[in-house]
Amino acid sequence: MAVTILDGGMGRELARMGAPFRQPEWSALALLEGPEWVSRAHRAFIEAGADVITTNAYAVVPFHLGEERFAARGRELAGLAARLARHESYEAGREVRVAGSLPPLFGSYRPDLFEPERAPAVLAELVAGQSAYVDLWLAETQSSIAEASASASAVAADPRPLWISFTLDDDPDVAPRLRSGEPVADAAHAAVRLGAAALLFNCSQPERMTAALDAAAEAEPDLVRGAYANAFPIIPADHEANDALFDIRTDLDPDGYCRFATTWVEHGARIVGGCCGVGPEQIAAVAARVR
Repeated sequence: MAVTILDGGMGRELARMGAPFRQPEWSALALLEGPEWVSRAHRAFIEAGADVITTNAYAVVPFHLGEERFAARGRELAGLAARLARHESYEAGREVRVAGSLPPLFGSYRPDLFEPERAPAVLAELVAGQSAYVDLWLAETQSSIAEASASASAVAADPRPLWISFTLDDDPDVAPRLRSGEPVADAAHAAVRLGAAALLFNCSQPERMTAALDAAAEAEPDLVRGAYANAFPIIPADHEANDALFDIRTDLDPDGYCRFATTWVEHGARIVGGCCGVGPEQIAAVAARVR
């Protein structure tokens, strides 16, 4: 089976490029003040070899925009994010699919902040805004099975594929588990139950991915698996992923990151890419190596 190449981390790429970028809006600020930067970032990842680009809708949530602005403009901004990605995919000169981002709604890395009663209304806005422009749905950086279940419910009537991607506990001394503490095996069973076409792990240390891929394979051998790690140091459990501009590891240059991605493929990953801090240079190296 061929390996599908994802793009890298949009937020930190926008910051690196000099796009409008600050808290609390994070990567959504470029949608508000400079959409052309988003297009440029998508283009860079496509030129690097990405087969799938993800819409810049990760921060189009009340957590980043604020309640009032999300209520007024959430659907509009999600739609803009999806249109920008769709346009760049059309301009690519080859098949590039667009994944509609279904992100954490109430804070990344914080399963304790998830509000199941509020999630359907927020997700409905994200789905409505993006639906006309995407090829698949990517529920990404999900910290718990409950969070992923809400995302899956939001697109349950949609025939397009759903990929579910969980973020992992970075503690090297524990068995592979989600940030909620739930075992990876339980997450794999849940992905099948929720109808996911693929199970991925993202926005976690690259060192944690191989064991998670193996645990998922043991639990659900027929489920397509993938990984796209971040380039952060270990982040304390009481911090959100986008709480601050964390340092980027210097050892994860294109060669360093590519070595991890190659190992994931050797352990059965069929979808690989990068998350926060992983740029076009790393994606180009991964694409060249796995192909």
